Amino acid sequence: MQFFGDLNPVIQALIATLFTYFVTALGASLVFFFKGVKRQILDAMLGFAAGVMIAASFWSLIVPSIELCKDLGYSIWLMPALGFVSGGLFIVAASILMDKYSFTTISKDSNKLSTIKRSILLVVAVTVHNIPEGFAVGIAFGGSKLGLEGLSLLSAISLAIGIGLQNFPEGAAVSLPLYREGFSKKKSFMYGQLSGVVEPIAGVIGAISVFSIRAFLPFMFTFAAGAMIGIVAAELIPESAHKSKNLATVGVILGFTIMMILDVALS
Repeated sequence: MQFFGDLNPVIQALIATLFTYFVTALGASLVFFFKGVKRQILDAMLGFAAGVMIAASFWSLIVPSIELCKDLGYSIWLMPALGFVSGGLFIVAASILMDKYSFTTISKDSNKLSTIKRSILLVVAVTVHNIPEGFAVGIAFGGSKLGLEGLSLLSAISLAIGIGLQNFPEGAAVSLPLYREGFSKKKSFMYGQLSGVVEPIAGVIGAISVFSIRAFLPFMFTFAAGAMIGIVAAELIPESAHKSKNLATVGVILGFTIMMILDVALS
């Protein structure tokens, strides 16, 4: 611990966020343990992914955004609301643009186009969600070195561990639905772990720019939350409940509950 504590905060943030990325990849690797899964089970997995994303949006992003607004002296609703709406509109706009331009030359099969779009939106939403988490870890380590109120090395390590454990179901929440959509296990894993690559990058930037980025974190947190809720509402829940409504509902409940427990227990 002494050796780690003596490191530059940027190096600390890099090591911590590499850990959170590794746990994301570990969660994504669950796709390799499924063979010949029935459509109903995969629908339940898609529902589970939706539940994880809903819980992560609230407990990991919206609540911290509101608390940080209090600490910074901002309105506790204005910036969180603007961020949430912006994130949701980002997903709506991305969906419209993909419908209009991106896939017109790929295939005339509307079902295939829908699958491609849904898969891309899923990866984008979780990746966007991971950016502020990486910033948060970086800011925690940078702030602990600078003596910011309420931040210590132990609290920064605890935050990194908590986010890492949360990332396990999030990695699975990307790779398993992609497998459900027809991607190979290898590609599903690749995209699942890729959604966590942004965390080390954001962590290093957060540690370097601890003061300036901290001021914008409330907006960034809820932007990510709005993006996640947007993809859940537009794609994940409708698709999972199309043929297996009850199983999808159970999946949503389980995903939300597990993610809520991880967030609350490790906060």
